[in-house]
Amino acid sequence: MARTVTAGSGPARRAGRALTSGVGRSAGAVRRRIRRSTHAGGAGESGLAKLIELHAVNSAGDMMITVALASTVFFSVPSGEARNRVALYLLITMAPFALLAPVIGPILDRLQHGRRAAMAMSMVARAVLAWTMAGVVSTAGLGLYPAALGSLVGSKAYGVVRSAVVPRLLPDRTTLVKANSRVTLSGLLATAVAAPIGAGLHLIGPQWPLYGAFAIFIFGAVLCMALPSKVDSARGEGKARLTADEEAPPEPSGIPGRKPGLLGVGSSVLHALQGNCGLRALSGFLTMFLAFMLREHPIGGLSPALSLGVAGVAAGAGNALGTALGAWLKARGPEVIIATALICALSVATVAAGWFGLVTVAAVTATAGISQALAKLSLDALIQRDVPEEVRTSAFARSETVLQLSWVVGGGIGIVLPLNGSLGMATAAGLVLIAFLVSVRGLLGAARRGSSTKARVA
Repeated sequence: MARTVTAGSGPARRAGRALTSGVGRSAGAVRRRIRRSTHAGGAGESGLAKLIELHAVNSAGDMMITVALASTVFFSVPSGEARNRVALYLLITMAPFALLAPVIGPILDRLQHGRRAAMAMSMVARAVLAWTMAGVVSTAGLGLYPAALGSLVGSKAYGVVRSAVVPRLLPDRTTLVKANSRVTLSGLLATAVAAPIGAGLHLIGPQWPLYGAFAIFIFGAVLCMALPSKVDSARGEGKARLTADEEAPPEPSGIPGRKPGLLGVGSSVLHALQGNCGLRALSGFLTMFLAFMLREHPIGGLSPALSLGVAGVAAGAGNALGTALGAWLKARGPEVIIATALICALSVATVAAGWFGLVTVAAVTATAGISQALAKLSLDALIQRDVPEEVRTSAFARSETVLQLSWVVGGGIGIVLPLNGSLGMATAAGLVLIAFLVSVRGLLGAARRGSSTKARVA
């Protein structure tokens, strides 16, 4: 292109050269700025920068697939048929994943010596599945759904392994909260960039966002193998479990031992995980319920597309704000932060149940985004504080699996619920209320005690 533009003579050639030079300088400046941002705070030396960039690529690929599936399964057909299609999508994809999720975590937990390969395999698998879906997406045939299931499982598997990798790449004097917030923000920014690009590719043809996802995931697989080799090291690591203590073989003294699960690391981690499950279920529920509710019954005098846009922008902005707040707070009083997030989410959802409208829907989605981000970063802080280094990596992987399963459960409730705004917001409040009742007393009690109990190695 540059050769064609600059092939003329006189002013045209000079203008072409100036344009080409300006574009090249701008692209170079953007790359340098991104590199400075990802490599700051010792992330370049520790290898965290490469994971930050990898997560951005992963999020962009997932967004491309989301755009393609949403455009075909949801937006391109009448509302009633769309709900049937998405119900079928959930049945064929999320239901099996709900059964697979308890298995994925333990399997990936055993891949301590092959984490880079596991992440690369998830990328390659999703690239192949994206190419496969591109051939059937225009007709939304049944062949689309098994491929979508594989893509979902690949994405969740990547998330579990990624959560276990972060502690291995932590720079000196950097907390897990700050590191995870940087990784999360990179994913949010990449999603915001990839969404309009995916929509533009869809204008060319419904298969083109999937071709874009294919290219992105292939690039991501290369980035996975470029991670530092210490990612695959399991030196000094043990395994954490999400179960109660079990009997272990007798110790030399003849007294039966105990094999502690996460119950053994102090009540804070267990109650924090319970609270996070409620907020993650809230996120899944709002995603599915509002997608159909606002399409069939738009609010505020807006069109269905604008109503959905308001909810989506509010959720994204809330997630970004919550991540930024979490990094700024630096995990000061994580138990109190999680309890406060639950109270705020419960209060706003309750208000929305009584006064369902554009403002309250935006408030609910924004609050859910803020609360989920803050609670997750606080859970990370508690795992860093209360779980010894030997089992910390395993604890991250297991807890992430549970949280992802909670999202699936919430999404399933959202798809089967009748499309009534007040009923939906009351259900959302109920999901948070359950988590609140189960976890908040323990969280506040642990905060008062200043819990610092350390787990024994399983």
